[in-house]
Amino acid sequence: MPSGSPPVIDFNAPADEVARHLVGVTLLVDGVGGRIVETEAYDWDDPASHSFRGPTARNASMFGSPGRAYVYRSYGIHWCLNFVCREKGHGAAVLIRAIEPIMGLDRMRERRGLDEVRLLCAGPGRIAQALGIDVSFNGKSLDAPPFLLIAPADGEPEVVVDAGPRIGISKAVDIPWRFGEKGSRFLSKPFRRKP
Repeated sequence: MPSGSPPVIDFNAPADEVARHLVGVTLLVDGVGGRIVETEAYDWDDPASHSFRGPTARNASMFGSPGRAYVYRSYGIHWCLNFVCREKGHGAAVLIRAIEPIMGLDRMRERRGLDEVRLLCAGPGRIAQALGIDVSFNGKSLDAPPFLLIAPADGEPEVVVDAGPRIGISKAVDIPWRFGEKGSRFLSKPFRRKP
């Protein structure tokens, strides 16, 4: 983001607002990435959140300054990228669940070991692998290299956002804090159709 430009996202806002507003924003890590099409919000009073029981060595970044990365390993296998929000010490973050790959496709294919563009970044573990994210990114500022966040260009159609329950959790399963671009083929999982 050029110096003096308005911020792409207000990371001081509540996690569910940040999660919704990130859909449609372009995320690049060292020039590799694409449009965020799916997110999930987590807050300190949410039993599914890593911050629910307070600060630990693992979740310390969630309690740090907003606008920073929180990176953790899921199930001991996959790295996951989150964006810290709310004021320092609050303990809220947004999980980046899926992006539409646009820039650096060859790098993503090489890192992921597959050609199918739709599957390169359809899920948090896939995103981290495709973008080269690991624990060394934990705590890094999102408004400085290697990160670059780009707001949708003026005149682009407004992104229509679906909301529904989060995926892969066992607590607070009904909170509708999963957000995704309506109709995107790059989602990690389709949203349930409403009756």
